[in-house]
Amino acid sequence: MTQPATRPPLVREFSAGGLVYRQRAGRCMVVLAGRRHAQTAALVWTIPKGHLEAGESSEMAAVREVREETGLVAVIDRRLGDVTYWYARRDEAGAPVRIWKRVRFFLMRATGGRFADRDAEMDAVRWFQLDEAETAASFENERLLVRQARQMLES
Repeated sequence: MTQPATRPPLVREFSAGGLVYRQRAGRCMVVLAGRRHAQTAALVWTIPKGHLEAGESSEMAAVREVREETGLVAVIDRRLGDVTYWYARRDEAGAPVRIWKRVRFFLMRATGGRFADRDAEMDAVRWFQLDEAETAASFENERLLVRQARQMLES
């Protein structure tokens, strides 16, 4: 007799991040961070984000993650929105785990810093015009956030 299939355990994760913008000469630009895809070596462009550390609020984590992944110092203007998604990975023992992740994103204004001051987590960081960023962002849920940010910034 065959055993019924069992689902891998579920883990819930919460992260925070920020879409950083600057306005120069009447043009609005935003920052995306790129990481090389393991199989294709293509850059996967995303909005900087990461896990909260002990005692951090989502706002504090977003500011820290932006600084670490991009080298930029930025302040939060407003909440941009939350994204949720599922993925799977293996735990320390190699067993499969299902992950339900929620990421809270903020619209953040750059106030200083340099890309050269970032950590090595990302392979590339660059400024994009808003319409370019909508196309360049690798995931649809983040393209929607860029579109929403454009509406906020243009109003």
